[in-house]
Amino acid sequence: MINAADLIASFGSPLYVYRLDTLATVAAQLRGMLPAPTTLFYSLKANPHPQVVAELVATGCRAEVSSIGELTVALQAGCPPQDCLYTGPGKTEGELRAAISRGVTLFSAESSSDVGRISAAAGSHGVVARCLLRINGVGGAARGAIRMTNRSSQFGFDLGDVNQWAVEVMKAPHVSVVGLHFFPMSNARSEQDLANSFVESIGTAAHLRDAYGIPVQVLDLGGGFAAPFAKPGALPEYPALKSELAAALKLHFPEYAAGTLELAFESGRYLSGTAGALYTSVTEVKQSMGSTFGVLDAGINHLGGMSGLRRLMPIEAKPEATGDEPRTRLTLVGPLCAPSDVLATDLEIAPPGPGDVLQIPNVGAYGLTASLLAFLSRDSPVELTIRGDQVISASRLVVARQPFTARPVHED
Repeated sequence: MINAADLIASFGSPLYVYRLDTLATVAAQLRGMLPAPTTLFYSLKANPHPQVVAELVATGCRAEVSSIGELTVALQAGCPPQDCLYTGPGKTEGELRAAISRGVTLFSAESSSDVGRISAAAGSHGVVARCLLRINGVGGAARGAIRMTNRSSQFGFDLGDVNQWAVEVMKAPHVSVVGLHFFPMSNARSEQDLANSFVESIGTAAHLRDAYGIPVQVLDLGGGFAAPFAKPGALPEYPALKSELAAALKLHFPEYAAGTLELAFESGRYLSGTAGALYTSVTEVKQSMGSTFGVLDAGINHLGGMSGLRRLMPIEAKPEATGDEPRTRLTLVGPLCAPSDVLATDLEIAPPGPGDVLQIPNVGAYGLTASLLAFLSRDSPVELTIRGDQVISASRLVVARQPFTARPVHED
């Protein structure tokens, strides 16, 4: 087994490590809790590392992307363009044309205007784009989960306005509406809350089909599968989810059993979260007015920066325990010249010393690329991928400034 000291000696600190074997195991675990057959999309926003994406694609996952950069990674990782789902609000005609030119055919539409832009981009290439209509207005967040719907939002068609948009979107040229897309919550630890949100979405989809004639050849129920973040812990299990979903599908979509409905789910944090760890070294242990600070070489520029932007829950990192040593209370901070550079407060751990290496687990999702990489212009950590005892790849993200030439302005 490769140990942390050897890795730090070879690649430096801080260091992200992704264990590829974990990805395949977790993908199989999640599939086992869902009805079969199921299409499983990996959301690249969780971790777009090319090797992580390639490993999940190799397990049969498709790619959910929301930028041309993510699409490029997905295609390079071996995901066929027709297996990519392009999502997100505010998709420009330029990026839509770029995606379609690379073979993407399936889009999630957030509004009538979004359908119009997809239609225009598809028309410019002489093709018909397949669209899922994302719905806003089903369920909500339970305790500990992130609310994604049933409030004013940039995401999705408001369910309360269905009479205004249902007919309009069906008339768009160069677009074929093939289904519906739901995503009521994220990071739901309660199995019953998650099951309720999926079942409610299934019922809403059936209502939209029956009352408004919206085709449902594809039913994307989104995700919501939780994962521990930056602290020890196991993935939650959802043992009753499959049976509850099967019952709802049998009631509302009996064609699923006949194979004429494609059922889809999305996951980012569940699939990749537990595969990653951050190794960070202690630079100094500092006393100040009765408090103890462990100063690390990794901070919010490497982990958890987006928690300050309310995209993630507030970060309270907790390194893996290293034995039965006595504990001390301290605050873990990073090296940045900013008081907000705090990874954990009043944390009880074994007393660290300068040069010690701490392992922050479960940061394979929303880790490095969800952080403030450019803040204070420090180098990014090296990212390793490991299979068993073998290092598969080592790379570093670089934030660089490039010259840019303005486009010529043509006057009539």
